[in-house]
Parts: sequence; structure tokens; C-alpha cells
Amino acid sequence: MATTTPAGTELSREQLLTLYRDMITQRAVDTRGFQLNRQGKIGIAMGSEGHEAVQAGTGLAFERGKDLLYPYYRNTGLVLSCGFPLADLFRSQLARAGDTTGGRSIINHVTARALGIASISSIIAAQCTHAVGAAWAVKRGGATDRVVFCQFGEGATSQGEWHEALNFAAVHALPVLFLCENNEWAISTHISKQMRIPTVATRAAGYGMLGVTCDGFDPVAVYTTVRDARAHAASGRGPVLVESKCYRFLSHTTDDDDRTYRTRDEVAEHRPSDPVPVFERSLLERGVLAADEVKALKREIADLVNRTTDEIEAEPYPAAETLYGNTYAGPDDAWLT
Repeated sequence: MATTTPAGTELSREQLLTLYRDMITQRAVDTRGFQLNRQGKIGIAMGSEGHEAVQAGTGLAFERGKDLLYPYYRNTGLVLSCGFPLADLFRSQLARAGDTTGGRSIINHVTARALGIASISSIIAAQCTHAVGAAWAVKRGGATDRVVFCQFGEGATSQGEWHEALNFAAVHALPVLFLCENNEWAISTHISKQMRIPTVATRAAGYGMLGVTCDGFDPVAVYTTVRDARAHAASGRGPVLVESKCYRFLSHTTDDDDRTYRTRDEVAEHRPSDPVPVFERSLLERGVLAADEVKALKREIADLVNRTTDEIEAEPYPAAETLYGNTYAGPDDAWLT
């Protein structure tokens, strides 16, 4: 297992700005989701505060038009950085008729076949075997320079499907990246109660694959790590297990009260590592951005999120007569005949 500590000098100003924009967009969308839930407009919200660097960095390494993404439920920022339209994200959250799933999926379960973004499975770790199946198809089809990204939290590594997926991928040297967003908490279960080792990536050796870990609070470190891992998998050298260590600052969802299983002091201890203000300070100190540019960009993102929310809220809900549709092949009224 390798630990990566890449330097940010490798990235262009454009790439750094893309990372920053994606991070503040992710946080703004997350904040809006919690607001909409408290207003009674959506049933549940699932924040990713603390994961912004992981998802922006991974999204920058994702090759649009080539790669496939098998996300998990906390990947709002990642799907956006991989090209998923913001308006469609809010259509999904607000269950509008124009949603790609007809307004029927639980929060964050988006899909976009044209963008290579697969449907999310609600079953923990099920996307791992799905991703391996896709990677198997990619390899058998003879495609080159095409990789499957498989996202999950460290809690998924306690599921049998996760182990089966890694083993099959390693045996067949499949072009798949297993990307763990380790935030230390599987809902209310701390990582110390799940495994005797502190680092998920060390498990890669047991399957005969490369395992690497990086600072999940640093978007540049995540990007360069995932970029290099992608090159490894795309070259036919087999899968890679990448672990980005981060932290979940909010409750698991709006239906969860994290005060029942961790103290406010613990959360406060991690706050200095908050990736959004830390990366922002780095860009200011290095002269990549000026203070007025930061302020203008934040205002732009806030206006975009506000405007998009208003536009989608004005759209209609699915018609009542479509309630039983998309269940069986045939007419929507199958249950009424």
C-alpha cells in the first residue's frame, strides 16, 4: 500500500478553479437540501459536508465520454462534477415530473446513461458488483482507456458484496477503481468497531491489487492519486483500491441525530480540516485567486442555486394517473385493469 502526498504545482489555474468551484457548489447544494427538508418540501436530505475535496478531486480525474461512474448515496458533488445537470438534481430532490426517474426515486438516486452515470443502488455495496460487471463488459468489449469508477464509504467494506467485487476484479485484472470515501462513521458505527486496521487500503494486498491512500481533505491530493490510479487500471494492470480519508461533519441524514453516538467536541476537533475554507485559503495565499474573485464566485454559485431551486419548484409534480407506471412493461394502468 502506498501513501500519496502530491504537490499542487502540477495543476493549472483552470484545474484549481474547477476544483474550487465544484467544492463550493457541492456545499451550496447540500445546504439547500437541508433547508428544503426543514421547510417540508423534500422528505429527506443527505449532506456530504467534509467530502467536498474527495468528490471534486475524483470528478476532475473522471474522463467524460469514456469512463463510467457507479456512485453511492453521498455523491451529490461527484455526479455534478461529472456533468450531471444541477436542474436535474433538484428535479430529483423535489420529485418533479421532469425528473429522469419520473419523480419516484429516493433522494440522491440519480442516473444519466448518456453521461456514464449509473443508477444508484439503495443496498449498501451492491454498486460494487454492478461496477465490476460493467468493467468486465468493458474489458471483453476490447475498449481501451476506459475505466469504471466505483464509489463507497468505509461502511460498505463490511459487506460481502464488496469483498466479492474486489476479488473478481483482481482475478480478471479489470479496469475498475474502487474509491473509498472514509469518513470514519458508517451511520452510527465508528470504523474502530468495524475493522482492526485503521486504513481500508491495506486490504488491497489480500486481493493482489494495488492499494493507495490519500488526504481526503486535499482536492489536489485526491485528483492526482485518482488520476494515477486511473492510468494504472486503464493500462491493463488491474484494479486499484483508493482510500481518501475525510470526515462527515453533519448527521448521516436529516433523519439522524449524530449527537447520540458522537460528541460535539469530536466534530469540533475535525473542523480545522474543513476542506472548503482550507483550500480557499491556499488559493488566496498562492495568488491563484484574489479576495474579490472569491466573493464574486460565491455570489455566482449562490445565485445559481437559488435561481435553479425557484425554477424547479415551479415545475409540475407527476400526474396522478402515472402512479403505477414504470413498474411492469405495458400501459401505466396495469394495476387498475
